[in-house]
Amino acid sequence: MEKQWWQNRTAYQIYPKSFLDTNGDGIGDIPGIIEKLDYLKDLGIGILWISPVYVSPCADQGYDIADYYGIDPKFGTMEDMDRLLAEAKKRDIAVLMDLVVNHTSDEHRWFAESRSSKDNPYRDYYIWRDPKDGKEPNNWTSYFSGPAWQYDEKTGQYYLHLFSKKQPDLNWENETVRREVYDMMKFWLGIGCDGFRMDVASLYSKTPGLPDGKGTTGLIGHEYYQNGPRIHEFLREMNREVLSHYDIMTVGEMSGVTIDEAIKYAGKKRRELNMVFQFDQDALDHDPDDKWGRRAVPLPELKKVFSDWQIRLEGKAWNSLYWTNHDQPRTVSRWGNDGRYRKESQKMLYTMLMTLQGTPYIYQGEEIGMTNSVFDGIEDFDDVEIHNCWKERVVEGHEDPEALLKAMRFRARDNARTPMQWDDSENAGFTTGKPWFALSDRYREINVKEALADKDSIFYYYKKLIEMRHQEPLLTEGSYELILAEEEHIFAYLRKTADECWLVAANLSEETIPAEILKSYAKGVQEVKIANYAERKDLTEALRPYEAFMMKIQ
Repeated sequence: MEKQWWQNRTAYQIYPKSFLDTNGDGIGDIPGIIEKLDYLKDLGIGILWISPVYVSPCADQGYDIADYYGIDPKFGTMEDMDRLLAEAKKRDIAVLMDLVVNHTSDEHRWFAESRSSKDNPYRDYYIWRDPKDGKEPNNWTSYFSGPAWQYDEKTGQYYLHLFSKKQPDLNWENETVRREVYDMMKFWLGIGCDGFRMDVASLYSKTPGLPDGKGTTGLIGHEYYQNGPRIHEFLREMNREVLSHYDIMTVGEMSGVTIDEAIKYAGKKRRELNMVFQFDQDALDHDPDDKWGRRAVPLPELKKVFSDWQIRLEGKAWNSLYWTNHDQPRTVSRWGNDGRYRKESQKMLYTMLMTLQGTPYIYQGEEIGMTNSVFDGIEDFDDVEIHNCWKERVVEGHEDPEALLKAMRFRARDNARTPMQWDDSENAGFTTGKPWFALSDRYREINVKEALADKDSIFYYYKKLIEMRHQEPLLTEGSYELILAEEEHIFAYLRKTADECWLVAANLSEETIPAEILKSYAKGVQEVKIANYAERKDLTEALRPYEAFMMKIQ
């Protein structure tokens, strides 16, 4: 594939509300992002993905947009955004805006007009349907629990909302809606944005007739709106009308995407997007019948997911690499050990991620090893998804509250949304006021100040990994070969070019594993490129708990 500027850069996601507050109101803001650009540049970041800062009532933390052209006052002003773009450009950091156009807020002007009457010109901007047998038009359920339809008494119809009832879905079948979206995208690209992370981009196209979904549990109806019948047509149109006219980067969040579909979305000749976020690895530890249910993941399953995406996309499309984001638990709490081996396992997990082919994404706080937080009761959670589920399954249902709480504590999106931990002072240096959300109870131990003072910290380990991605073409251009596919503790693979071969090995357990299992793949070790245990010099020593390394081999 022809090399693109975003292929050897590392991206960093900022959740603005929780990043840094500069005016003491307890809410992170755009000036806070500007203040930390040098910190991010020092880490080696070349791309910033900024979660929504548009005008929003925040029913879903900014993913319910009331004005696509305005900055919400709690985050700052358009002048602040202009300054952020200018200061990022000075540091050669690209800025991606979050493009949220599957739905708007119900407080958006379009929706206010749409719900005012059936003959309003904006009526067809959204998806309205008559009741069916006095109830919802179909049996689709929302990602946030309950029916995906809300009845509107004024006009006697239901509107579709795949997420909160305050997030009505836009009607992408309406060409005028698409033109409105494209005009808005041109505005942001015109003022200097470098591309978009596209929220739930696989959901724009719904199957005509909106048929009832199959099954009775889980997300009912998803087969009729995930990767729908016109989705590629819509994205090719978007590319033709907007994206192809700028030197930018796009990544689509694609729930339900398969590898074959990903190649359609991100294949170079397809002229749609540059890459996609897939959810195969996230699905592994879910109970298939219950989003909140948890299962242990045999390591061979995790290896197969990563390997399938590496091998089948090579030369055809580009991977996006991530462990977590604003919608997922903290990496070390989910896949590693956030106690005794927190630093070792966090370094191990990112050794894996950063040595694969694709563009890596680091979520804020991952570079210091932030962990899941502590939520004693339902009142401690903020997320609308959590409270909707609690109402449906405990308040109105008969589910054991303690069992559900335990599951929520592990998987809640709120784990990623606690304020960034800058130092060990009051409120972790995040704000001089009262934080909008409770801080993690571990901020005095885990913070940026501590990480920068410790040359063996996770921060500096990440910095070295990022530097290697800039300096070593093998990491972006080399092929991938899985080894020891069925081994239950070690994830190991080879990265190869015509001239070199590197071995990457990671121990995802607390067990000590003999290194002999790797020796048949290496005639000799020429150089240890990176290791999370400094003593690693060759393959004579056993792999310690959560050890990871990359070495050039003969």
